[in-house]
Amino acid sequence: MGTMSEEILSRKVGREVRAGEIVIVPVDYVMAHDQTSPLAIESFRKLGKPLFDPQRTIIVFDHIIPAATVQAATLQRGIRSWMAEEQVGNFLQDGICHQVLVERGFVTPGAVIVGADSHSCTYGALGAFGTGMGSTDIAVALATGKTWLRVPETVRFELTGEMGEHVYAKDLALAMCGAIGVDGANYQAVEYGGSAVQAMNISQRMTLANMAIEMGGKTGLCEPDDVVDAYLDGRARTPYEPVLPRDPQYSRVIEIDASDLQPMVAMPPDPEHLAPANELGDVAIDQVFVGTCTNGRLDDLEIAARVLRGRTISSNTRMVVTPASRQVLLQAMERGYIQTLVEAGATVTNPGCGPCIGRHQGVLAAGERAITTQNRNFPGRMGDPTAEIYLASPATAAASAVTGYITDPRRLS
Repeated sequence: MGTMSEEILSRKVGREVRAGEIVIVPVDYVMAHDQTSPLAIESFRKLGKPLFDPQRTIIVFDHIIPAATVQAATLQRGIRSWMAEEQVGNFLQDGICHQVLVERGFVTPGAVIVGADSHSCTYGALGAFGTGMGSTDIAVALATGKTWLRVPETVRFELTGEMGEHVYAKDLALAMCGAIGVDGANYQAVEYGGSAVQAMNISQRMTLANMAIEMGGKTGLCEPDDVVDAYLDGRARTPYEPVLPRDPQYSRVIEIDASDLQPMVAMPPDPEHLAPANELGDVAIDQVFVGTCTNGRLDDLEIAARVLRGRTISSNTRMVVTPASRQVLLQAMERGYIQTLVEAGATVTNPGCGPCIGRHQGVLAAGERAITTQNRNFPGRMGDPTAEIYLASPATAAASAVTGYITDPRRLS
């Protein structure tokens, strides 16, 4: 009996485990992407073993796709060659790894999924234990189908109330980062529960789980329910049995009433430095970015399009929109969101990570300032280390694109 993490890991190990124990855990899937695969492949080859299961190995090209440099193209060619050698069963290049793994039904409640990307904690939105690891640890998982973990303690966020006008899951996620700090959940699981979470769709829950790592979390977990079952109906690749907390003992319980929130902005240099958007004054913005594994889904694009409908982006700024997947892009086209964004003056890119990691499609120059829906605003994240990055919801980002400075979207209502 324990927290969600303890319950999931106990089931996988085949015995009851508790926080603090070191365990060897079988994994359901192992994932790496175009930026982390090369080192993982190098380490894997040194082990001299075959893949534990080519059908449970997932490689995603999303960070620099299409290749922006000769170096990136060369690395991607090498990954493709290795995949052919090992007969990798799952090669995806139609969006951000965390988005497409969920869309394609790889992620199910109770699963253990390790990824060579820190935001693999996103899978907890569906009640899976998803966690990011370094490329060498991923190499061992590729060869053995197992990984070692210290069973984490758990911080519980009890989220109640209803979010008000132009307040979204991103504002709630930022509020949690502010409440606990960027190291407040170091190597702990973060559980999200309460009536506010139960009212959320899968996309909104993914936003919460995605940002668990921004508090230092090992994983982030929402309790699986009818919303998850409905989403996975006809989508899940394997049968699953939901895992729920049973008589859990938490290291800390933090209560937040979503009704008290307003549109929030995280200021440089990290996500815990928060202020309400309407208290920042005239902070001029050079670039607006809507996308990423945090907020590049269909409802995020709809929110941005709703703010921009009938309006034009300020001549003093530029806006980049990157759908999280091809499926998101197609649905956004069908519903007219893409046309609205383009008519307002936004540049819409192909699905992928886009400028989030500062490689292409919207790199920042020295001294520039961006407001973005991504999860990190560390110096150098989007380009020059002197550039400033502010984090916000799609609504706040879109409103700021209209005015050219950080703007509470309620001002445009």
